Amino acid sequence: MMGQHTRSESLFYYFRLEDHVPENHLLRLIDRHVSFDFVREKLRDSYSETGRPSIDPEVLLRILLIGYIYGVTSERKLVEELRMHLAWRWFTGLGFDQEIPHHSTFSKNRHGRFQESNIFKELFEEIVQQCVTVGLVQGDHLSVDGSFVQADASNASRIPREQLTGVAHVKQNVREYLDDLERENLDDAQPHQQDKVSTTDPDATYFTKGEHAPKLGYFDNYLIDNSSCIIVGVEATAARPSQEVASAQRMLSSCANELGLRPKTLAADTGYGKAEFLAWLETQEISSYIPLRQHYPSGDRRYYSIDDFAYDPDKNSYECPEGKELKYVGIKPAVNRSHLYRSTEAKCRNCPRKTECTGGRYKQLVIHVEEGARQRALQRTREPAFFRHQRERRKVEALFGELKNRIGLRRVRLRRLKHVREQFLMAAAVQNLKRLVRYLGTERPPRPESNNRPLQIALRDLTSMRAFTLCFAVAL
Repeated sequence: MMGQHTRSESLFYYFRLEDHVPENHLLRLIDRHVSFDFVREKLRDSYSETGRPSIDPEVLLRILLIGYIYGVTSERKLVEELRMHLAWRWFTGLGFDQEIPHHSTFSKNRHGRFQESNIFKELFEEIVQQCVTVGLVQGDHLSVDGSFVQADASNASRIPREQLTGVAHVKQNVREYLDDLERENLDDAQPHQQDKVSTTDPDATYFTKGEHAPKLGYFDNYLIDNSSCIIVGVEATAARPSQEVASAQRMLSSCANELGLRPKTLAADTGYGKAEFLAWLETQEISSYIPLRQHYPSGDRRYYSIDDFAYDPDKNSYECPEGKELKYVGIKPAVNRSHLYRSTEAKCRNCPRKTECTGGRYKQLVIHVEEGARQRALQRTREPAFFRHQRERRKVEALFGELKNRIGLRRVRLRRLKHVREQFLMAAAVQNLKRLVRYLGTERPPRPESNNRPLQIALRDLTSMRAFTLCFAVAL
């Protein structure tokens, strides 16, 4: 006969959260292999020895991690879901009889203890360090790229810079922004140097690429290990192409100083093909595999590029496609980072290809002082290894896809660069965390014991695990 379920409420239930979370659940894997005890140690000086006990900072961090793991970008929504989700309650250690923190608690801690202690950067670095310790990160071949992430501000909020002082008394963001400028006395090219500034998010940069409409936003820069897809460096910068190259240098230097990684190669897109950056990579003994744009000395694509001229190192001169010599003149006075090579009016007057070469009376080349590094990088683009490294570089683009589609950061939720940095660090930490716990959860042969740092990621159950690399892990 057909059964009929009658909805009823019992006065008491025998219920244990532990019994309802599967053994292979992502949150159980994280709890098994990762220890967040360092959070309390890091924040100990931020709390008083007397008074009413506060909410455990480790619980707050675990709740924030859940939001990034499952793409819940709103803290109000996160708290609502936490009330109903069994696995989330189990991961945070909050029973049904315990009060869930109010959503405003996260903002108060973010602007206070968490930011002052730099806890989010600490979390990211500890996860990367453990990825290196267990052998997940090889560190020989890296890739770098940046992705534009829209700011939480509209284009209509932009006003001329000279009007900022007038609106500071009604806009807290603008008031804090001007205070920061006065306190830090910044002189370099930062996003605040724009002619117009957003009153909603003064640090956001007005940026456009290709045929897309300009928007306010930031660049999220990733430096990844090609073999494992682990993000070994992350930075939030102004949405300017020049910031990508500067960020890449800082992240590579940090990897060498803090992680002891000495990469042999670096893959990137054409935006990183600047002569200064290529020369800097050579000083670090890193071979660049970067596609280079043709260099047109006059900036006019109707004429030959520098690559159409042959350089003679013995004479320190260039030869044009018609075989005529351009002699070295010296350093260009207006730009002291460039060398000048020049033909003569007599050589160019009757040249049959003059219209393809120059619009002036004679041809001259303006060559960057680091053109040698660019030419060596250009030679590597013709090697078979170049195409292999460029294929590997696509992994960083897949990580950006995961960032925007799974974690939900197509648009940042927080404002100001210091808070956007927090979001990018947490997102990168979660992406690494997924790959780390899956790597630790697979079988591998025994490894000799190593002196791992305490209070960080617990390396347990490593005696029967085999080496395995996960490049594109998806959330359970």
